[in-house]
Parts: sequence; C-alpha cells; structure tokens
Amino acid sequence: MSNFNESKSNLTQTLLVLNQDAPMKAFLVVTPCVIFLYVNGVMIFTLRKKTVFQETSRYILFGHMLWVDTLNLIMSVVLFMCAMSRILIMKNVCLVLLMAATVLYHVSNLTLALMSLERYVAICIPLRHAEITNLERTHIAFGVVLIFGLIKSLSELIIFYSIDSTDIAMNLFCSRTTLFRLQIYKKLDIAFTCMFFVLVCFVISFSYASIAAVAKTASCDKMSAKKANKTVLLHLIQLGLGASSILVGVIQEAIYVYTDYMTSLNVMYFCFIVFIIFPKCLSPLIYGMRDQAFSSLFKYYFTFGKGKVKPVIIKQNV
Repeated sequence: MSNFNESKSNLTQTLLVLNQDAPMKAFLVVTPCVIFLYVNGVMIFTLRKKTVFQETSRYILFGHMLWVDTLNLIMSVVLFMCAMSRILIMKNVCLVLLMAATVLYHVSNLTLALMSLERYVAICIPLRHAEITNLERTHIAFGVVLIFGLIKSLSELIIFYSIDSTDIAMNLFCSRTTLFRLQIYKKLDIAFTCMFFVLVCFVISFSYASIAAVAKTASCDKMSAKKANKTVLLHLIQLGLGASSILVGVIQEAIYVYTDYMTSLNVMYFCFIVFIIFPKCLSPLIYGMRDQAFSSLFKYYFTFGKGKVKPVIIKQNV
C-alpha cells in the first residue's frame, strides 16, 4: 500500500512539473518557428513580386524549397505540440499527418539535389542552361521529385490497410513508434532513407566536383564558379543536418524504453530544436541572403518598405 502511495505521489509530482514546464517549452518552440515562418513568408511574397523570379529556374526551385520547408516546419510543430500537450489524435488523422511529414522531408532533401544540378548546368553547360532549365522543364523536374517523395508514404499506406493487423486504439499519441509497430515499417524506412540520402549525396558531390574542375579552366567565369561551388557545398551541409533529423526517431525509441516520461520529453524537446528547427532556418541563408538581387528586395519587404531597393541585374548563369 505504501509503495502504491509513493508511486502515486511521484506521478503527481511529475505531472505538476510537466504542467509547469509545458508553457515555457511551448513558448521556446513556437517563438523561433513563428520568426522562421515570417521570414519564409516574406521570401515567398518577394518571389511573387518580380516576373524574373518566376521565370528563372534557380528562383523557381528556391520557391518550391521554401514552400516545402515551411509546410514541413508547420507539420513538425503541430506534431510536437500534440506530444507536449499529450493530445490524443484519431488513428486515421495521425496517419495522414505522418505521411505528409514524411513526404515533405524526402521532397526537401531531393530538392537540394535538383538545385545542385541546376548550378552544375549553369556553370558546366552555360550555353545550354536556358534550354535545359526552362520554365516547363523545371516544374516537370520538381514534379518528378514529388512523385519520388510520395513512394515511401504510399507504400506505408498500402501496408497499413492491407497487411497490418496490429490492434491500435482509435485515439493515440501521434508518432511513428505508436502507429507503425511492425518490423516491415522500420525496414522500409531504412531502405528509402538510405536510398534517397545516397542519391542526393552523390548528386551534390558530383555537382561540386564538376564545378570545381570547370573553375580551373581559363574559359570559366571564376567568380560565378566560386559562388556556385559555395552554394553546392552549403547544400551538402544542409543535407547532413537534414539527415541528422533521422536521429530524432532513433533517440525517441530508445528513451521511451530506457527512461521515464519526463526525461523522454526533455530529450525530445532538445532534439526537436537542434535537428528539426535549426536545419529549416538554413534555406533563407543559403539561397536568399546570399543572392544580391533577391536579398535587396527581401529586406525592403521585411522592413515593411522602410529600406531602399537598389536595382540589380540578374544573370541567368550566376
């Protein structure tokens, strides 16, 4: 009886601490997310204000990446806040949320490969850059990326409704560990994650090496090649940070087994900040603030029209 009272007292203290910490943690998560969402929103708005931004391949891909990262961030915050608040979600709704999050994650990484290829074409095949990366082909390429990103989620959906006979409650804490319990999901996750990571890493590395080789030739624009190589290198770093978000799922499974709820929640909070939010803030830094033509107009709208915009000529191969 005393052990029961002691356990009840410990549970009560844990819940009290959880209730006290939840508002502060929620504030610390939501605040940077709101800032990043505002920055991304202004960038998307800026891309819509100039025709040249809507007709140039690198800005089109940048816009797609902004939309994907913005939606991915919103989805991640929704799932995290549900976990923080211990909100039960209907099984089918949870399935849709997890599928959307998975698609956005893979599309984000695959878009990095697409953007690196665009830089490769711009520097290594400059005479055919306008032909290869025209408006129609750029949208088609992103459509192919989107289809690739859907494959894993559609596979999980088929397995869930045709093979998975696990008894799952109608309302549950929404996470991959609680919804996808069969080993086949883990094998599928590992297979697709490794395949996409190797593919994207190869494309980015190939683009970087090719641009570096062309930069050594006398006929190449040294400044453009140097800038393009830095951009591709930053894409590789961003891919590494994006891939590190895989650790969130691994750590989450481990802490559920070996630690109590409070510890697991604190670790999940730390992982969410480091591996989810931080990588998403790199997109504006990589393609937005480093681009003189775009950044000047972005600063104007970001400061509500108080800044001055200097006219900048946009070169197709820079």
